[in-house]
Amino acid sequence: MSASLPSTLSSLLKKASLEDHEQILSECNKALKSSKGSDSETQHVKFVALLKLDRYEDAVKLIEETAGLKKQVELEYAYALYKTGRLKEAAELAATIKGRGAQHIEAQARYRLEDTSIPSELYKQLRSHQVDSEQYDLKVNQGAIDAQAQWLGLVDPQSIRKVGREDLEAFETAYNAACGSIARGEYAQAEVLLKRAKELCKHSDDLTDQQKADELLPISVQQLFVLSSLGKKAEAEKLAGEINAADASDLSTRKIGQNNVLLTSSVLNPFLAHKAFHATPRIPPNDKLFSYQSLPLESNRITIDLQTFKFDGAVSYTSKTIKEGSPPSLSPDVLLASFFNAAAYAKNETGKAAIRKILPVLEKRPKDVGLIITLVQLYVMTGDTTSAVELVESLLKGLENSVVEGEQDIRFNPMLVSLMISLYRKRGQKDDVKQELARAASYWRTKSNAPTSLLTAAGVSLLESQSEEDAKIAADIFTKLREQQPNDKATIAGYVASHAWDDEAVVGADADKLTATSELIRNIDIDLLENTGIPQSSNALTIAQLGRTRKRGAPEGGNLKPKRIRKSRLPKDYDESKKPDPERWLPMRDRSYYRPPKGKKKGKRGGGGGDDRTQGGAVDESLNVDAKPSAAAVVTASTGSSNKKKKGKGKK
Repeated sequence: MSASLPSTLSSLLKKASLEDHEQILSECNKALKSSKGSDSETQHVKFVALLKLDRYEDAVKLIEETAGLKKQVELEYAYALYKTGRLKEAAELAATIKGRGAQHIEAQARYRLEDTSIPSELYKQLRSHQVDSEQYDLKVNQGAIDAQAQWLGLVDPQSIRKVGREDLEAFETAYNAACGSIARGEYAQAEVLLKRAKELCKHSDDLTDQQKADELLPISVQQLFVLSSLGKKAEAEKLAGEINAADASDLSTRKIGQNNVLLTSSVLNPFLAHKAFHATPRIPPNDKLFSYQSLPLESNRITIDLQTFKFDGAVSYTSKTIKEGSPPSLSPDVLLASFFNAAAYAKNETGKAAIRKILPVLEKRPKDVGLIITLVQLYVMTGDTTSAVELVESLLKGLENSVVEGEQDIRFNPMLVSLMISLYRKRGQKDDVKQELARAASYWRTKSNAPTSLLTAAGVSLLESQSEEDAKIAADIFTKLREQQPNDKATIAGYVASHAWDDEAVVGADADKLTATSELIRNIDIDLLENTGIPQSSNALTIAQLGRTRKRGAPEGGNLKPKRIRKSRLPKDYDESKKPDPERWLPMRDRSYYRPPKGKKKGKRGGGGGDDRTQGGAVDESLNVDAKPSAAAVVTASTGSSNKKKKGKGKK
């Protein structure tokens, strides 16, 4: 009888309509125990029961321990992997399975992996063979992907679809549109959309009260962030009092909600803030935060640790992140770890004291970009721009001479190039700015993934040069940009300007796309400009203004009133009737009527010696105190008595 039990159970399960999955699981376990786990059909039933009970970890374990079952339940296995947070495995397995279900699983897994391009393509395929029951879900999911792409900065701002009437029809679409507005920094629009989403959710007939509460909580948490960003402190505090983050069904929403409420509250004690921040349990892998959520939370966590003087702990876990990133790295989490690592070593010091404590760390990690940027900021804050420039130049030179793959891309990354240019501009090094942009353009213009903003800046800078070679490089840059952005007006303007020396027929069509010159100058009064004359510098205008306010103008008719002179400033023998001596400003011996007094030696006449030596007289070389004494004079000065006359012989 025991041998026939598995087959009997299987036949019974096929005919039964049990809804108690715990009971089904219990019967499966009994049957498998009797058959020693050899009945694959019963194992299949057990696997489905585990999925129905949301026991995804146990379901995955059952598949991995049962030989041959994986092929039978590939789709269900991919779903179980997705629910346990093994997203990459789930996406790769779903990609090998045919069917709409597999496409949905892969799209969701790719979305969680922040790979926005593949989910968009999958949903496009699903919409091409659309099922009526999936129409709304596809629309909502596509809206979430669009918002995520904006958060990650992976979408061209010009291609972003504006919020339409269809986005305001349901709370899910309104919420996704609000998230996109937040990603773009349009907080006022996001506030309106979140209010609309909240109202639609409250009045939904398709949701139970518990479901409404679950949906309203993340909307309120997002709304709290928007109000704080808009500076509406009173409204934010009121809303924070209404939010109970502990009611969130998933730990990720609970963590974000608790963080936003804490930031809005007036808790000034860092130790109480530390306790409140860490009150939420650790988020499990299947509820993993997105990078644009985890980075701010990590920043807040380390900030609170530093405020509570947990310096050693901050150094420990930030050093681990830096080591895993293997500097040089421009990964946001590694840069953030480097910044807080430096702050932990500085022990909350700033200025020169912080620099002294961080410099020894730089000797151990000379290619740590985040650490160098932190030091640059400290140098600039203390007014030492020269040291900041030298530090960045040393980093860029080391990266440029490196043979390690990928370090050249880091060397010419727009962030580091912009940092170098801003420091050069602060010091007024205009030529160095042009050279840095030219080097960056020379490197990127042959790359397929060239940053357009950097190439545009380099092209504009090269156009300002008088060199024919620079003009040709600028023309090549804007030609490449025109292929990538054919409708961008800044690119078209650069292309026209860089090809102005060429045949007009080449740029004629592009020039027509730009705003006409007549339209640009239609509000300019040409007659007023001509009458105003050449514009003066600010200094000249200031001097002219001071002259108008301090100086009195000449009276009409030219009759000048003589200026009154005080008697205290006149000589004692001043006679108003006598004409002043025109040579009174010259030394006496240089005046035309000067005659030397009689009785003086001829050699001393004309001011050559005695007490009459003044400006312009003859110079006695022997009186040159700066001249070095001769050897004899030195000896005489040192012996002391050798310059005395010898007494006569026999005289006392």
